[in-house]
Amino acid sequence: MKTKSNGKDFPIVCVGGSAGGLDAYIRLLRNLPGDMGVAIVIVNHLRTVATMLHEILPRYTVMPVELITEKLDIQPNHVFIIPEQRDLHVLDGEFRLKSISKPKGWSDVITVFLRSLTENWDGKLIAVIVSGYDGDGADALCGIKEVGGITIAQKLDTAAQPDMPGSAIASGYIDFILSPENIAKEIIRISETI
Repeated sequence: MKTKSNGKDFPIVCVGGSAGGLDAYIRLLRNLPGDMGVAIVIVNHLRTVATMLHEILPRYTVMPVELITEKLDIQPNHVFIIPEQRDLHVLDGEFRLKSISKPKGWSDVITVFLRSLTENWDGKLIAVIVSGYDGDGADALCGIKEVGGITIAQKLDTAAQPDMPGSAIASGYIDFILSPENIAKEIIRISETI
């Protein structure tokens, strides 16, 4: 059962990736306007290395780019970046950070965040899986579809590491398989119909 999220009903776009993800994030953000009314959350699965995405990505978008901190208010027309070594959740319209639940092996931070969204977010959900190793995110796509969300995987020949989008596609729960530029077009189209 979903809890109320304080009237926060705008769409969240979760962009999950890892190895090779930076190229996909840049190509996506370059093609998104700053006033779509959606929150972009980049969940890059890093285990130990500090993320630099909040310093790199502002060059490629007009939207403010923020590193997520505990109880940060989720706002539309912003890009939010997961910090390293944390699981990300949402509750009452805010981000919540917890110690990473899977510190060894491939992390599952994308799966954890997508599951939290299905339980605690009232707005439309768009899950995007881009370049990366392993299959993080794929296990949560069924849940995204069950709550009426939209799922997108990066086209394999446009991904530096196709494992992660390939696992998403293999799940059978992907609506669109697109290049990062066409993912941006689809997000714009979806935002205009909500």
